[in-house]
This record gives sequence, C-alpha cells and structure tokens, in this order.
Amino acid sequence: MTGGASLRGRVRVTGAKNSALKLMAAALLATGRTTLDEVPDILDVEIMSEVLRRLGCGVGFERYPAGSGGGGRVHIDVPERPSSETDYDLVRRMRASISVLGPLVARLGTAKVALPGGDAIGSRGLDMHIAGLERLGATVVNEHGFLIATAPKLVGASIWLDFPSVGATENLVMAAVLAEGTTIVDNAAREPEISDLCAMLTAMGARVDGAGTSTITVEGVAELRPVAYTTVPDRIVAGTWAIGAVMTRGDVVIERAVAEHLAVPLDKLVTAGATVEPRPDGVRVAMADRPRGVDVVTLPFPGFPTDLQPMAVALAAVSTGTALITENVFEGRFMFVNELVRLGADVRIDGHHAVVRGRERLSSAPVLATDIRAGAGLVLAGLLSDGVTEVQDVRHIDRGYPDFAEQLRGVGVTIERTDRPG
Repeated sequence: MTGGASLRGRVRVTGAKNSALKLMAAALLATGRTTLDEVPDILDVEIMSEVLRRLGCGVGFERYPAGSGGGGRVHIDVPERPSSETDYDLVRRMRASISVLGPLVARLGTAKVALPGGDAIGSRGLDMHIAGLERLGATVVNEHGFLIATAPKLVGASIWLDFPSVGATENLVMAAVLAEGTTIVDNAAREPEISDLCAMLTAMGARVDGAGTSTITVEGVAELRPVAYTTVPDRIVAGTWAIGAVMTRGDVVIERAVAEHLAVPLDKLVTAGATVEPRPDGVRVAMADRPRGVDVVTLPFPGFPTDLQPMAVALAAVSTGTALITENVFEGRFMFVNELVRLGADVRIDGHHAVVRGRERLSSAPVLATDIRAGAGLVLAGLLSDGVTEVQDVRHIDRGYPDFAEQLRGVGVTIERTDRPG
C-alpha cells in the first residue's frame, strides 16, 4: 500500500465476527434450519462452518452483492442428534471453536472438544468454562488434548466468574438455557456480542434476563426452536475505520456502526480533536488537523476494547505529544510493537504499558501481521508512511476484516493484494 492517502467516503460494516461465530454455535441447540444474516465473509466463519459440518450439520453461505461490506447469509441445518466430537485440525485454528462445548453438553449430555488455538496474544485459559460447567453438574476432564464433558442432565446453579470472560459467559449461558432450573451468572461479560447472543437465544425460546449487565439469569426450558436472526454490527471493524479516518485526517461515514457500542473509543477520538457525528445510518468521523496524543486503558466492555489497542498505538504513533497505552486484558497484545517500530514509530514497552511519542510521518518497510488486530493496526500505520509498505501474513487480517483491501480502495487508498486466503 502507498502512504499519504486520506480516508474519505463511505464504508459499510457487516456483522460482528465475535458474535456471528457464537450465533453459529448456538444453532446447535435446536433441530432444524437456523438462518443468520450479516455474517462476515471471513476465514473464521469458514472454519466454524466446517466445525459444524463435521458435527453433522448442513451449512451454506450466500454472499451479499458487492458493496455490502463483505457479508452474507448463513443457513445451518442441524440434525436431531449431531455428533459430539470436534476435530483438532479445525479447532486449533480458531479459539472460538470452544463455543460449541456448552451447546453440545446441553443438547447431547456429552461433548469432546479439542483444546483451541487462535491468536498469539496471551494466555486465555479455560478454567472458568470448566468450573462453570461443573457447577451445572457436568464432569469435565482434559485428556489427550481434548476437553471431555459429560452430564446426563445439567441443573441450574449460581456461578461467579473470577473475570468477566466473554467466552465463558457465552458457553455457560448456552449450556444453561436447556438446564433444569435457574442459573445465575455473576460478574458476567457485558459486551454487545453477549447481548446479541442472548437476544437470539430468547428468539429461539430461551428465558434469559440481564443481558448487558453483570448478572445474567437463565430459566431453563425443555427445548428451543431454530430462528432467522441478524448479527449485530462489528464494533471493532467500525472502530478501526474511525481511528483510520482520524489518523489520515479524513472524513468517513461508517454505515451500520452503533455509536453506543463505541462510546469510549469515540470519546477518545473527540479528545484527539476529531468530529464524531452519530447518524441514523451509522457514524461519521472527520479530522482536519494532526490528532493530539491521548492516553488509553483497555478494559472489558464498556471500557476501551483490547481489540482496538493496536489501532490506538498506531494512532498515538502519528499524533502530537506523548501517549500512554495500558493493556489490562491480554498480556501479549504488545507483540506487534516491534513491527510498528520498523515503520519508524517511537514506542517503549514497560510491562503492560506502552509509551508512544508521536511523529509526523512514519517510514515504509515490510512488516509482519502477528494477529488479526495487529495486522489492521499495521495497515493503518502504513497509510502514514512515506512510501510503499508491505504487510505480510495477511491471512490474520482475513480472519476479522472482510474485503479489507477493497474497502480501503473505496475510500482512497492505493493498495494491492498480492496473495489470496487459503
């Protein structure tokens, strides 16, 4: 890509990756066809589709026309009795595969799920998933690289999460909807993706109360029904475009972006000097001057998302003054900083803090994407370089950003994709 572009125009955000994958897993809870709209056309959806196929489901994807942001419609046909075992070769490629654990145990009374892989951004243990399922009456063992859970019948219980883990909250709620009695999940995650999952489960016939708060109550039901449901817009992709507009002193309308889901990041951009305008069709973000450096602290929702931290570091790298970026969620999130330094950024790491001294321009260089969000952050940084920047290993970006290069071209970036996914 060639630096110097100012992002101007409109981009459309499709459904959230971090929601769509869990909605696909939730389809396992009901026999029949579930249809999901606004599902991003990304590698992780392909992987989850194959996970479901190997569990015995029929899965089809209908891509929307060009200009839709890279989304589509997924049909999932769930048999009366799916398989209960997932394959290591798929699950190791994507951590979200663990989200089939709760539905399978709830529906079948047993599940054998390979321990997952995913991005190298720090330890994300499954202790809370396991402890929660055990509270619901399951027996869970770790054998030969698989989690094996069995429960003749799950029974409602009170569960306290040591940390508001999104994955654990999702798995436990999906398990609890078919459990006998009442389940209370305290210190639950509050992310919009959690609310989205709970809304779909409710449409399927589940009784879920408290989504979006720290206490979720689930009254178990005997069975659920398949539904048609539309995925919530991707706040991380929307936030990426918003930060890119500010970095490049551009003017972008982000269609389908939900300002309430990005309250803290958008407030930081206003502090940096940007104009942020919520609109009926999304959010407009514009920037006339070089942004001011702003400090950022990542926290679970409603705090600043850890998934936008690489973009926050990239923004600070081209802002005036010095910014302190503090990472409180994943200890490995700063792994990409060495690549950003190759572009001329002035960043010093001290534990879970990054001190970033802004520069007017960066210098072009070949860099390596180490995970989804780091890759997107490096692309944004490349837009402020003095020449042509090459971002390698873009398969990571493909896992979270549909049609990224095409959308960048649509808002004024000179960019070429020299390889294809897979």
